[in-house]
Amino acid sequence: MSHYDYIILGGGAAGLLLADALGKDEFFASKTILILDKDDKSKNDRTWCFWEKGIGDFDDLAYKTWESIYVAGQKLDKSTSVAPYTYKMLRGVDFYNHYLPKVKAYPNITWIQEEVTQIEERKNEVLVSTAFQKFTGQTVFSSLYDPSIPLKQDKFPVLQQHFLGWQIKTEQSVFNFSKATFMDFSVPQKGNTRFMYVLPFSENEALVEYTLFSEHLLEKSDYEQAIKKYIKEKYNDTPYTIQETEFGTIPMTCYPFHQHNTERLFYIGVAGGWAKPSTGFTFYHTSQQIKRLVKHLKQNRPLTQFYKKGRFRFYDMLLLDILYKDNHLGQSIFESLFQKRKASLILKFLGNESNLWDELKIISAPPPKPFLKALWKRLF
Repeated sequence: MSHYDYIILGGGAAGLLLADALGKDEFFASKTILILDKDDKSKNDRTWCFWEKGIGDFDDLAYKTWESIYVAGQKLDKSTSVAPYTYKMLRGVDFYNHYLPKVKAYPNITWIQEEVTQIEERKNEVLVSTAFQKFTGQTVFSSLYDPSIPLKQDKFPVLQQHFLGWQIKTEQSVFNFSKATFMDFSVPQKGNTRFMYVLPFSENEALVEYTLFSEHLLEKSDYEQAIKKYIKEKYNDTPYTIQETEFGTIPMTCYPFHQHNTERLFYIGVAGGWAKPSTGFTFYHTSQQIKRLVKHLKQNRPLTQFYKKGRFRFYDMLLLDILYKDNHLGQSIFESLFQKRKASLILKFLGNESNLWDELKIISAPPPKPFLKALWKRLF
């Protein structure tokens, strides 16, 4: 039974970024590190999008970037710059092709493609089992998310950002590839918060996603029918072929995942609560959290002291309280934000970068009654 200083469970964004950060830092050169993942990471299984100012760490991997976005709804039809931000997109397969060879090349890192079946924390180590072998680690970082965990309580609502996307190629030139459709609420809401999300790569290639913020998933055919209808109405029923598909669901909750962290078992990525509760955006926040985590490890501070509580979590909680009780209000809330405030200010707020004055501007944009009711309920 092999023993390692660090074991990383899951080779997605969080796992590979952590492995790379540890592998290239001389401080950890004497540490033995194992990564376990059930997949070979050879498929384009997901798309990550984020926004940031100027040059970033992932620019060389960016599949497409946009300086402007489009937002629409029942009373909204707006194209706008996001300056000083740039909206950026990464494909999963490009990320894996870049980071996996780097990680495997570090002399102190071992990659094994096996599915984890059990994790058992002991007094001085953590036992990790697969179907074929067992490993022990002084510290285990797990990105393996168990969706049942936040559902075992009712203090913090649990919604899902769930989506099905088609990457299509059209016979005619129908897309304006200079701007991404961030949220198009013109689709029927059916009592939920539903919108289309379109990332155009050229005049005849785009990723078209049907996205919901709601408690329950749909049947696959429901997503597909919505995409077909949108393409027919929005792009004049142009003929197209589907080149790739993707489906995903991201938890939207302020549940304190960090309370499951111990000195030997620490959760990262979505499993660690690193997804933005009110939007589901995860990648960029994860990359920033990894930098903090590595610094924390180098300072030899207890892992249970890593979590930092902030006011943005409270803002997220109020919105989720509203959407959990009245899911249909998402459309009017987001539409009013983009009608009354600059897109750059909204992105600054959603990225947890705003100051109190910015936040007053954001909070005063949507109809106040739902937020006041949610605030009253949380306080009293």
